[in-house]
Amino acid sequence: MDEKKGEQERASVKRRDLLKIITAVPAAALARLGSAGAETKPKPKEPAPDTGPYQRKVLNEHEWETIRALSDLIIPADERSGSATQAGVPEFIDDWLDLKGGALLAEIRGGLTWLDIECHRQFERDFVKCSEAQQKSILDRIAYPRRAAPEDAAGVAFFNHLRDLVVGGFFSSKMGVKDLPYLGNTMVADWQGCPHDVLEKLRLSGKSSRT
Repeated sequence: MDEKKGEQERASVKRRDLLKIITAVPAAALARLGSAGAETKPKPKEPAPDTGPYQRKVLNEHEWETIRALSDLIIPADERSGSATQAGVPEFIDDWLDLKGGALLAEIRGGLTWLDIECHRQFERDFVKCSEAQQKSILDRIAYPRRAAPEDAAGVAFFNHLRDLVVGGFFSSKMGVKDLPYLGNTMVADWQGCPHDVLEKLRLSGKSSRT
């Protein structure tokens, strides 16, 4: 039991800790998603919440509500910032799916259908109608690829792509950039090198921080 708990803890990387090491998650995630496309399309603009209600482009009402629920399960609100939906992630995903379409849109829609089928099989209701505990029990099956059953392979692929979209959308929003906190693009009078505590954490303290 302790071994299983430890494995889950290792697999579940907190977004704050991850972003102290990797500050380019949006670019990396979107580059991987876009690599399967035949042509390069522009990145959708960040949703503007003060310009009126967002008009969906490809997601129907049920898909929209499911994406919103999933987004907040992946990145909930915490003491540092709001949730994925508060950052406009569902709007970002709808825009991105409208731009990419094709196989990615089909995969996301197929994954949403898969979730509803599995929830009906176990709980006799759609994913959005399930309790949070029930929703998480389904997601636990597909959130950790190495532990997933072979018959859940389609759900695993769907959730991995959706999670990339949610993370990419959140950390390219104003809320997400503030959450990092990202300190790039800032003028400095004198470059003092990488802070010693960061070098210690990266086990590079014996090397020069200047180039």
